Amino acid sequence: MKLFVSEGNPHCLKVLAALEVTGVHCGVQYISHEEKVVPFLSRPSFPALLLPSGQHLFSSNAICRYFFEVNGQESNDVSNQWLEWETIVLQPVLHQALHMAVVQGKGSEVSRVLQSPLNFLDQSLSKGSMPHLTGESVSVADVILWAALYPVLSDSSLALGKAWFDHLAAMHSCQSAAQKVLQGKAMKNYMQKQSVPQSFQCRDTQPSNSSPAEFIYSTENEAMSNLTLLSISLPEEGKRNILLTSALPYVNNVPHLGNIIGCVLSADVFSRYGRLRGWNLLFVCGTDEYGTATENKAREEGLTPQQICDKYHAVHSSIYKWFQIDFDFFGRTTTEKQTEIAQDIFWRLHKNGFLVEDTVEQLRCENCQRFLADRFVEGTCPHCSYPEARGDQCDKCGRLINAVELREPQCKVCRQTPIIRSSKHLFLDLPKLERQLEQWLEKSTSTGDWTANAKQITRSWIRDGLKPRCITRDLQWGTPVPHPDFKEKVFYVWFDAPIGYLSITASYTNEWDKWWKNPQQVELYNFMAKDNVPFHSVVFPCSLLGAQDNYTLVNHLVATEYLNYEDTKFSKSRGVGVFGDMAKDTGIPSDVWRFYLLYVRPEGQDSAFSWADMALKNNSELLNNLGNFINRAGMFVTKFFEGCVPEMDLQREEKKLLAVVGWELQQYIQLMDKVRIRDALKHILNISRHGNQYIQVNEPWKKIKGGESDRRRAGTVTGVSVNIACLLSVMLFPYMPLVSQTIRDQLNAPQSCIGTMLQGTGTFVCALSAGHRIGTVSPLFQKLETDQIEALKKRFGGQQVVGGVDPEKAEQLTKAVADLLIQHQCLPPQGEKVRALKAQKAEKDVIAAEVSKLLELKKHLALAEGKNAAPAPQTGKKKK
Repeated sequence: MKLFVSEGNPHCLKVLAALEVTGVHCGVQYISHEEKVVPFLSRPSFPALLLPSGQHLFSSNAICRYFFEVNGQESNDVSNQWLEWETIVLQPVLHQALHMAVVQGKGSEVSRVLQSPLNFLDQSLSKGSMPHLTGESVSVADVILWAALYPVLSDSSLALGKAWFDHLAAMHSCQSAAQKVLQGKAMKNYMQKQSVPQSFQCRDTQPSNSSPAEFIYSTENEAMSNLTLLSISLPEEGKRNILLTSALPYVNNVPHLGNIIGCVLSADVFSRYGRLRGWNLLFVCGTDEYGTATENKAREEGLTPQQICDKYHAVHSSIYKWFQIDFDFFGRTTTEKQTEIAQDIFWRLHKNGFLVEDTVEQLRCENCQRFLADRFVEGTCPHCSYPEARGDQCDKCGRLINAVELREPQCKVCRQTPIIRSSKHLFLDLPKLERQLEQWLEKSTSTGDWTANAKQITRSWIRDGLKPRCITRDLQWGTPVPHPDFKEKVFYVWFDAPIGYLSITASYTNEWDKWWKNPQQVELYNFMAKDNVPFHSVVFPCSLLGAQDNYTLVNHLVATEYLNYEDTKFSKSRGVGVFGDMAKDTGIPSDVWRFYLLYVRPEGQDSAFSWADMALKNNSELLNNLGNFINRAGMFVTKFFEGCVPEMDLQREEKKLLAVVGWELQQYIQLMDKVRIRDALKHILNISRHGNQYIQVNEPWKKIKGGESDRRRAGTVTGVSVNIACLLSVMLFPYMPLVSQTIRDQLNAPQSCIGTMLQGTGTFVCALSAGHRIGTVSPLFQKLETDQIEALKKRFGGQQVVGGVDPEKAEQLTKAVADLLIQHQCLPPQGEKVRALKAQKAEKDVIAAEVSKLLELKKHLALAEGKNAAPAPQTGKKKK
């Protein structure tokens, strides 16, 4: 057994320390960075361990674990979680820190990169009663984390669990390993040959007036989002335990701004706020992947349904990551857990007598030769006469519909009129569950925070009387129905999809039932747009009530109205509106997008995204109000007081100001507790307005030039202002997490300020006392110029030609040519039908009618492909 290492390589310190600590007999050979040891790797990789079997290990953590196992010390679950955290969370930011400290000589900036993971590690050490990470004795986790941190912390002022770090550093084995591999300038020589960390590479491509701290933090924030690998959240006795879900976005397309604000962004804001308040919170979401729309999209793109799910799950994940949506776990419904849990609920409902069989009249398209699922049917709503109602629901009046109830129904594939045929299905017996549902609803709506529209929509359902709801469909892509009489069917997506919350939680932790079968300890918040309300307030609760397995039911149902785009609807096909994958290409930071979407969040009524209004709010509220106040407060400290917060002598004016700020803080907390996110944001902006007015009236830039009394007054105004700026950074965190962190970085604010001001009674406290040294202050926001906004408005306004057809024609084509038609699914059957009729010498009128249908299909297809739909003129006799 031989260990190959190279001098100066920090990863080699880990394996040498593990070798020294365990005392395993192994030869060590030092070779250059360029030599290739592992034969099947295309590039040199160190450290590397040649095993007695002739095989190689070339992951430093794997080698360390091997040495400990050879020594009879196997890794336990806690050790494994720490190793995951070290790999995924700590290493990316350590790479940056080492490059800054060793190559660039910017050791003073290292704290910006490492502070958050070090705080987490420090808190974990301080909470434990053991001297080491996993127990009384040194484990593989201790050695790996110590060795990873040693190159940065050995001569740094950064504090970290000093007893733990110093104890390991004092061990002869660790000292010996460090001396062998990190002597002299060896590490600097090694680091200079390594690739530049991504955050530094991208900094040169960013606008020149952006703060370096923004890019440092963005990578750190990305890494820290993986902390769930280490710390699985479970309900805790004596704490407020909140289970938070966002309606699962459907996987078949890219979410637009309305989708984002209606579900995931609103939930993220409340999740971040809840953590600030000290609540024990689990935030889960994922993509809803079964159903007709997925089959449809798969045919359109020439992929399998699973490939479509894989593709768009990644698209959704990327979009939410850019918007800084910080899920504890973002999963999906195409999993074995989903099948297992959905089928278990099904059998419980069946056993308890809450399922009924019935023969259903369904719409069938003879032209397409298939029963039409709800999304393949469109017609006039029987309740409000809306002409574009779907086969399951009307988007205008919100009523659920059986497809056969639609007036003038059309197959969305071929635009033919379907006929009614019969098929046997299973139904959830909602009338039988109605009394249980009403009793639960009375309690939940009276004690929880249900939005007005959620209550109204639910009441209308109850008032109209519940009817059995079909839970099976004649499809192939879905969770299989386990009943032998219905084995050719799958669960209807609206029975299946909400169960996804449970299965996604089960993918996060095997102890998922501690969240989902624990109504005494857990409060459940559901976030969604209003069209999802009846499924979450009636159908899903009835499924769980009927299962009779002590399920956690929703306590707080938070539903938004709709966000429109300018004066119309979002439309991917017409190029109208901003979709999630486009937002980052506008050059506008994600925090600004978050701010504006939350500013116009459709809480009580529909609202609209407007480019002109977005520019106005950015330039007035962010730049001239919030950013102006925070920047001035920090600059006064830097310019007038050499970067240290001055002494503060509070006078009547300050006490009055602090009382007003305290009142605004209390209003913010009360509104956020009630999930009135848009209204709470206004109180943040009010505080900065009060601050700007306070500075303007007191003119510290003038008083600093006066006598001793005036200078003291300037100091008080500056000290109070910079502390208000610190408070604003905390209040902003749910809304603008990157800006919040940047402010705290600039103010060098202590980590404790985050929780202090929002936990307990929520009191404004002095976080930056006299003598506190702040960091480098720089502007937070950029102005959105008129020409920039006009260009974006034009770009996303649907003015572009789609496939050679103008936008108005494109809208008609969208309705006339559905997904399957694009893949020529309807043309072959219709052509065969015409040929068969001609071969049978059917009546001319019958043939002519079918030929007319065929020509109409060809016309629609030609238009969809941007071709000339008119038949070519006959210029002469047809050649034989």
